[in-house]
Amino acid sequence: MRLGITDFAQDALGDIVFVQLPEHGAQVEAGQAIGELESTKSVSDVYAPVSGTVVEVNSDLTDAPQKVNEDPYGEGWICLIEPGSPDALAGLLGPAEYRGLIEA
Repeated sequence: MRLGITDFAQDALGDIVFVQLPEHGAQVEAGQAIGELESTKSVSDVYAPVSGTVVEVNSDLTDAPQKVNEDPYGEGWICLIEPGSPDALAGLLGPAEYRGLIEA
């Protein structure tokens, strides 16, 4: 699964100036902080939504952290996590559920 932040989240954070990426090959647990986003407003942890293995990181963000703001659903992705079990995605929100959450 590709991990990043939503457009809503990047807007709330403000201009991203630094991204701390997780380590390639790291074993992560759902809910574990695996990186950080530093913006002009604050520093925010990035949490693993599922347990699994980090199989790729977006190293382009090291030199261009603004991609998180400019294209959160495209080039602003953070890492790829291979879920540890087939049912790992079952408890995650879909786009409609998330939209309902942020509009409430």
